[in-house]
Amino acid sequence: MIQYAKQFIDKSDINSVIAALKSEFLTQGPRVKSFEDQIKKFTSSKYAIAVNSATSALHLSCMALGIKKGDNVWTSPITFVASANCALYCGANIDFVDIDPYNFNINIDELKKKLAVAKKNKVLPKVLIVVHFAGLPCEMKLIKKLSLEYKFKIIEDASHAIGASYLNGKIGSNKYSDITIFSFHPVKIITTGEGGMVLTNNKKTASLIENLRSHGIVRNKPKKNASKLFFYSQINLGFNYRMTDIQAALGISQLRKINSFIKERNKLARNYKKLLSKNSCISYQKNSLKNTVSSYHLFVIRLRSKKYSQVQAFNFMKKSRINVNLHYIPVYLHPYYKNLGFKSGLCPEAEQYFKETMTLPLYPGLKYSDQLKISQLLNSIC
Repeated sequence: MIQYAKQFIDKSDINSVIAALKSEFLTQGPRVKSFEDQIKKFTSSKYAIAVNSATSALHLSCMALGIKKGDNVWTSPITFVASANCALYCGANIDFVDIDPYNFNINIDELKKKLAVAKKNKVLPKVLIVVHFAGLPCEMKLIKKLSLEYKFKIIEDASHAIGASYLNGKIGSNKYSDITIFSFHPVKIITTGEGGMVLTNNKKTASLIENLRSHGIVRNKPKKNASKLFFYSQINLGFNYRMTDIQAALGISQLRKINSFIKERNKLARNYKKLLSKNSCISYQKNSLKNTVSSYHLFVIRLRSKKYSQVQAFNFMKKSRINVNLHYIPVYLHPYYKNLGFKSGLCPEAEQYFKETMTLPLYPGLKYSDQLKISQLLNSIC
């Protein structure tokens, strides 16, 4: 079976984790701080806070930007549910902006229309969560311009996009946003097993997120001749969202390889495009932005075949031992969101995307012979 994705772990990763296991720290220690510092340097962000998942990172980001009951948060419908759930955790209202049919990210024209209507109805979003789908950056410069006009904050959900570049700058620099979050799940670009990171250039925001990730507790330096036996106090209702030193040790080792990972993922994507170039019923995510590089967390194709339906194509590939996948069902079509009142027809392009797409295997170590087999099967479908 050819898997759609898997982690790349080598001896240097194993040795890094073993060293952490032999050290004095297993939970939050010096390796977490070192990992944060290295991510800051890699992205040119001023602050980085490591957490136990990207879901935690999104939750803390919403809290830090003051999202509360009655506020409005918007995001893309084509994303993992955590991009929307984080707003609900804070009691806010969630809504969705349809996607562009070519790059699968938030459609800028649809965003403009929705903002204009929301302004008239006095229901503008407090935060827009932008998703860099499959690793391809959104048009952040235009989105930033809209945020200044309509007074909303921006969170970049870059769970797919560490290592990607936009206008020659690394995703995570927060040049066009307030906060960026990364995911280090095993199938992502680099992994810590489970884990995430929050990046911001705002000191106050960073301090609050750092406090909230650890129960809302602050630790005070003991004063000379102090009579108290404890020197910490809880100032906020926080969470245990901390990353461990074991995870950070793996992250540090993985980060050393990130440029080679991005290079290989882009090479694999080019292979697919070449192998599928003569297939008129297959299209894929288009990058029309100059000086912008995708991290290619995913390689998603749209299949328009008269011979095979999407379900038939999936079953055909699975029977051929190719573990294709689907990313994603529009969030608002999940049963939980339908129970909130969402209905089909909200984002027509996202719904059409859902009916036509499949994700092909792509990860460091995928052989060209495997890509050739996958492409030959797809070409036979059409």
